[in-house]
Parts: sequence; structure tokens; C-alpha cells
Amino acid sequence: MKTRSCVPLVILAVLVCHVAAKDPLTKGIDAAALQGEPDISNQASPPCDDLTFLRRITLDAIGRTPTSMEARTFLESKEADKRPKAVERLLGSPDFSWYWAQVLDSWWMERRPGKNVEVSAWLSYLRESLAADKPLDIVVLEVVSADGVDPAQRARARFLLDRDMEPTLVVRDISRLFLGANLQCSQCHDHPRIESYKQEHFHGLMAYFNRAYMFDDPKLKKKVIGEKADGEVTFQSVFDPKKVTKKRSPGLPGAAEKSDPIVAKDQQYVSAPTKEVRGVPKYSRRLLLGKDLVETGRRPMARNLANRLWAQLSGKGLVHPLDQIHPDNPADNEPLLESLTDLVISNRFSLKPIIREVMLSAVYQRSSISKSKLKDGEKRLLVSRLRPLSPEQMAYSILASTGFDEAETKSLGAKATPAILQAKREATAKPFVGMLAQPAGNPDSFEPRLEQSLFMSNHGQAMALLNARPGNLANRLMDAKGTDVLADELYLSMLCRFPDSQEKADIASALKSGEKASVISDMIWALLTSAEFRFIS
Repeated sequence: MKTRSCVPLVILAVLVCHVAAKDPLTKGIDAAALQGEPDISNQASPPCDDLTFLRRITLDAIGRTPTSMEARTFLESKEADKRPKAVERLLGSPDFSWYWAQVLDSWWMERRPGKNVEVSAWLSYLRESLAADKPLDIVVLEVVSADGVDPAQRARARFLLDRDMEPTLVVRDISRLFLGANLQCSQCHDHPRIESYKQEHFHGLMAYFNRAYMFDDPKLKKKVIGEKADGEVTFQSVFDPKKVTKKRSPGLPGAAEKSDPIVAKDQQYVSAPTKEVRGVPKYSRRLLLGKDLVETGRRPMARNLANRLWAQLSGKGLVHPLDQIHPDNPADNEPLLESLTDLVISNRFSLKPIIREVMLSAVYQRSSISKSKLKDGEKRLLVSRLRPLSPEQMAYSILASTGFDEAETKSLGAKATPAILQAKREATAKPFVGMLAQPAGNPDSFEPRLEQSLFMSNHGQAMALLNARPGNLANRLMDAKGTDVLADELYLSMLCRFPDSQEKADIASALKSGEKASVISDMIWALLTSAEFRFIS
């Protein structure tokens, strides 16, 4: 690689709390990150160059590489504050909510196919929430509280419905994805390797869900979530020779248990469960979870979100693995994680202020070229980490760099509305995402595979992007006046940088050796499949 520098009442109460909260922006990211680093000037990498910064923030904010026009405009700007302005422009783009809805989907649903809820409806719910700057703790509250009955709010029930409301799976994923603690190995006994993960923690979460069940609603003709008014969680440790049976009421890990209110047996239900009727108790343990998460679990949720956001924007969590937050697995930089957690809370779980602060920090803007030969420079945040593009970033960057939007806009003419263009982008990107992504139900990780190489070398959809169409990159290169102009447009479009003298010479030599259209297609393909394209530097 070429390296470069009552649910509505609960939600209303929490929203009122949000509005009343103070909103001081925490400016301590760099100070926290560099505690205990006295020799920064001699060891830390310098700031990355403008084009590297633009490519980095565009990928992180809207999930694609910049166009050549965007790169030229940014490079030509002489404004002293052009970096903050570029960040603001991207965070204010409609593409921000489109992209970050996909990020949240890959975090929380881990690419599961739609089973009981349409994926498109779920993504629309996430997009609308992000576009409205809805706090993420409120989104989580809505997700774990939804029952799928109201058609207008059915999409938010996907987290539970597409896991078939299977309590063990739901508890595992709530602990992993919202609290950063994988309690799966604590179901039958205290965790064998992690002292702070207790069996009672797993079953405290289980107690929120043990009364819930999937119900085939005969009127809606859809699966929804019902709940009984009784049923207790009991457990034994498989390592306990006395086989003592313990009882557990709802409660978050480390928090107090919640007792059920005393209700007369004939007053327990809004609608008692039968074969034809969904059970709706007057007191719902399941609905209690959302309130507990945003109140008692507020700091653990904030710490988990801070860690996941840092991983998304830097390539690795301050605590790794992401679902192993516990005292025996300390953060690489505890002051920074605490500062980010405070930032999440002070900004009421709103994504944009946190992303903005990270992007404008000196740590985020460092070059990936190490100034000194430090083996632990990335861990100490003295050099930017090289990180692979996510499947979505890769797919949408392929479209952006080859001029897909420009070609479609010319082809559609007056019909080229943002909604139609987005639909065409999604349809074209889908096979690329599918090929690059991990199997459904698994966390994302970078794993190059032979079939990916074969796809990029032979698939008709990939090959079509290499051929000239009015408005696309291949067409612009065919019309370029001179080898230097062609080389600049090719490299700026594909890699967001200008070619060096050797690369220009190679292009000139290639153009002399073959038919121009074929050579151009080959050059675009070579850069698309290069390591430099595949990584964020």
C-alpha cells in the first residue's frame, strides 16, 4: 500500500430529563488521550495532510470517499477553519443519517436478514431517528420496549422480533451491544475467567424477559410480543455441589433488584393471555428494562457507546474486544474513555457532537506515518491506525469513485431526485456489501477472502462500473486532455490524492501500449482492488 500522511410516559419523562440537562461540550479529548506522554513533540506523528483528512472524515461521516470535485474544492480553500467547516458540512448532510443508520444496524442486528420485520422499515426508523437527532439512549429505550403491535411503530420492534423473542439470545445481545459486557458464559455459572461477570447478572436481565413471548396475532396476521403477569427466574450453578436454587428479580448487572408491585390476581391484566388474545399485564417487567437502561444503566451505556464510537472512528476500541468491558480488561487509555463517556452523557447520547469532537481532535487528525519507530505508537495514540473500510464504506466508495451518481444523474435527467438516486445506490451496492460482510449474526471484522477477489474480477456489476458512461469516471478520463490531466483525475477520484511522478510515467506507458478505453478500465480496476483503496490511512 502507498501510505500517506407505560412506554409513552416513560419516554416523555426521559426526554424532559434530556431537555433539562446542561450541554457543555467536553474539550478534553487530547488532554485526556495524552496524559503521561511528556515527549509528544518528538514521538507523535504530525497532522495528516488535507486530502487525507478529507478522505478520512468523509468515510467516517457519510460512508464513502470524496469525489474529485469535493477534493479539489477542499484543497483550493484558503480558509483557516476549513477543516471544522468540512466536518460541519458532512455532519449536516442527509447522507449522515443514511450511513449511520447502516452503522447502527450492523452494530445491533449484525446483518441478520429480515424475518418478522422488514429491514427497510427498520433502517427508515433509524434514519428518521438520526435525522431528528434523537438521543441514542431514547432509541435503545424504544427498541427494547416495542411490541410490534402498532403498525406505525412496528419497525422498532425488530431487535426483539427478529431474534424470535428468545430470552437467552435477547439477554446475551442486550448485555453485549448496549452494556458492553458479554454475559453469555454466565448463564450456568459465574464466568470462569471474568470475575465481575456473575450468574446473577445474566438472570437479572433474564427476569425482564422470562414472561415475554412471541404471539401470532390472528387479527394483524403478524408475530408480536405478548407478556404474562407471573413467572419467576430461578437458577442453580452447575458448579454448586449443593445445587442451591436461587431466585432473581429484574435488575441490571450490579444494580438493585426490582420487586413486582402487589396486584390482586383478578387485576393483573389489561388483557389476559389466551390462544386468540395477546397477554398484556398491567405491570410489565419487559417495559421496566428501557427505563432502567436510561436511568440506572446510564453510565454503563454511555461507556459502551463511547468505546464503540472510538472503535468506529479509529479502528479499535479503547477496550477490546468491545463486549469485554470489565475491571480485568482495562482500557488502553482510561482517562480518554472516561472523557468520552462524560462527553456522551453531557451531550445526552446525541451522536453528532461526539463525532464532531473526535474528528476535530489532534489525536484523530494524526498522520498514519510514524515519526519515530514506536512499537506501541497506535496503542498510545501517537500515530493514526490504518483501518479497513467496512463493507458499506467499501461498496459506496466504489460507486462514488467510479462516478456512479454522475452517470445516473445524466441518465435520469429531471427524474434524478435524491430518493431515486439513493434507491439506485442501495440496489447497486447491495451485492458488494453482501460479498464483503461477515455471515449474519456475527460482529463485523476484516477478513479478505478468495471469493471477494473473484467477485471484483468477474462479477458483471463490478465490471460495468469500469466502462465509460456519460458523466462517470471512465468517460471523464476518455475526454481528458493530456496524460497529466488524466492521471490527476484518476488518482484524485480513486484515492483522494494526486499521483507521483512514477505513477504518471506508468500511466503514460500503459496508454501507449494498448487501446485507450481498455487501458482506462484496467487502471480503474487496479486502483479499486488496491490495498490503498481498501484502507483508511
